[in-house]
Amino acid sequence: MPKISIKGIQMPESPIRKLVPYAEQAKTKGTLVYHLNIGQPDINTPQIALDAVKNNCLEVVAYSRSEGSEQYREKLAGYYKKHNIQVEAKEITVTTGGSEALLFTMGSIMDPGDEVIIPEPFYANYNGFSVAQGVNVIPVVSDIDANFALPAIKDFESLITPKTKAILICNPGNPTGYLYSREEISQLKELVIKHDLFLIADEVYREFTYDGLHHHSIMEIDGLQDHAIMIDSVSKRYSMCGARIGCIVTRNKRVTDAALKFAQARLSPPTFALLASEAALDTPDSYFEEVKKEYAERRNILIQELKKINGVKVANPKGAFYCIVELPVKDSDKFAQWLLEEFRVNNETIMIAPAAGFYATEGLGHNQVRIAYVLKKEDLIASVNILKKGLEAYKTTE
Repeated sequence: MPKISIKGIQMPESPIRKLVPYAEQAKTKGTLVYHLNIGQPDINTPQIALDAVKNNCLEVVAYSRSEGSEQYREKLAGYYKKHNIQVEAKEITVTTGGSEALLFTMGSIMDPGDEVIIPEPFYANYNGFSVAQGVNVIPVVSDIDANFALPAIKDFESLITPKTKAILICNPGNPTGYLYSREEISQLKELVIKHDLFLIADEVYREFTYDGLHHHSIMEIDGLQDHAIMIDSVSKRYSMCGARIGCIVTRNKRVTDAALKFAQARLSPPTFALLASEAALDTPDSYFEEVKKEYAERRNILIQELKKINGVKVANPKGAFYCIVELPVKDSDKFAQWLLEEFRVNNETIMIAPAAGFYATEGLGHNQVRIAYVLKKEDLIASVNILKKGLEAYKTTE
């Protein structure tokens, strides 16, 4: 029998999606499953974006430009200026989601065998993107007891080798919800300049910050012109996950030129999604004010309810809409599957994302899960109640 590739074997399963068959099986038996596992917002997509697709007058759905239309990139640059990010349209490469932006970035700045340092836990697909590009993830551990703050710079520096090409952060963080301070970003700036590295920041959750805190982009920091690469997407900002429009933003022309060649190889981003994304940029600020208020309330209720459960530890997210929860179980993969297969409260159960897949260090995260608070407040309360009762029942099975 023909063999598949080493990459195919090494490509990790998604910790977010791998339990889907068990959830679907539960649903076929009439069980209501609360999805705490995936960051799919239930907030309505701005109507202005939906109308742009519905009311378009296209007679031919043609290729767009490989780097995205000039009109969209100009408008996007205007959006960034409102956020104190001074960039030009030519410094933006539109991609098919933030995922493709990361793939193109890794392909543009790293060769097989090169290394990227990432604070863990991190977005699980960073592992997959790295495998796809033949790049090695070098994790630096952040701690739940420190709310997953930036690890000490000396910890990063101890991992730098001649193969190190970049440091990658997610800000605000998925799966931790941690929001890096300007001081932490400045520390990373000094480090990448000292060692001549790239600093990649996945900033797709920029709008979602709480407690009066402000998001600090790497693109705002002076002195990083040749080092900073920002990854962005419309997915979370406008609740448009299915649109698959993202971008790479950098002032480093060599990176932009290289990324464009990858973009040309896949031809173009999707035309209808570009229409929707361009229109979404006219979304009023009131939309985000309401969304942030709603997520902050959900976060507060979730954290409050989780802290009532004996043996549970939870970090307090300051951005995005995720939190890492430490549970009194040995193996959260088995626990998550058990919840879907065997446990019910009034014929309801929950789907959670085991956290081991958000780590690169073997053995970490096995007693943790990621919870996305993208459900209505009453559903979050019901979900935590199921988790509490599930933990009580599970003790007798371990």
